Amino acid sequence: MRKKICIVTGANAGIGKKAVEQIAGEDFHVIMACRNMARGEAALNNIKERNPSASVELMIVDMGVMGSVRNMAEQFSSKYDRLDVLIHNAAVFNVSQKKSEKTSEGIEAFWATNHLGPVLLTSLLLAKLKKSENGRIITISSKGLLAKPFLKVDLDDPEFNNKSFNVVNAYYQSKIAQMMFTYWVAEKLKHTAITANCIRVTAVQIDVSRHPELSSFMKWVYKQKSKRSITPEEMANTYTYLACDKGAGRVTGKIFDEHNLEVKPNKYINDKGQIDLVMSLTRKYIPEIEGI
Repeated sequence: MRKKICIVTGANAGIGKKAVEQIAGEDFHVIMACRNMARGEAALNNIKERNPSASVELMIVDMGVMGSVRNMAEQFSSKYDRLDVLIHNAAVFNVSQKKSEKTSEGIEAFWATNHLGPVLLTSLLLAKLKKSENGRIITISSKGLLAKPFLKVDLDDPEFNNKSFNVVNAYYQSKIAQMMFTYWVAEKLKHTAITANCIRVTAVQIDVSRHPELSSFMKWVYKQKSKRSITPEEMANTYTYLACDKGAGRVTGKIFDEHNLEVKPNKYINDKGQIDLVMSLTRKYIPEIEGI
């Protein structure tokens, strides 16, 4: 029996790495899609050391650069005939960032990496997902949105070109867009064997040594916050549940918190008219979504 195939983006550390370990332990072949070659190789080697039988592979992609996303999709498609699970774990969030930063393609980095990249990769790999008996798309949002109940996607200026940059709003806007994309793609694919669900990641313990850009004060803040946070392994359990559980394969268009708890977002995020507006905006960047 052939192993099922799963892609996890942002897989070299934290929740992504733990999800790779867990899903590989469920007899999947897992592709670790990482931006940094050295960190990706180190993570892969560490996983193999801990579990020599783990079937894992490294592919390089910068989810904020659409050309890189296209290259990775082409690399995967030339090697594999199908894809069973696609987990959009990669994201950027530098809380110390004061000014808007553009990718090499000239798009605001949060918007590009956290929203546009996952939409494009899904579009490019949809044909492979359709060849799975039960293809699964898993997007990642944030439970921190509970602190931003009135935030919406700025349809006129999602890239902060004509307004003051706010790092928190930039991050959470991209995560709102991902939740809306999840509802949209689940509806589009409701008559197929493909499901689409979203996970709201809660406060998770982080390794501050991986973030040299943080000030001493922010490192202290994160250390204090970690005392009240769950472990990456605990959060990864929900990734693994949605990726591997047979029953979860019949669920689509839902939002989950830690411990596999199904939740409902605010009315704006689940409003069909608003979702269509956000996806019309997204289509201006990613015309490939016409094929979904």
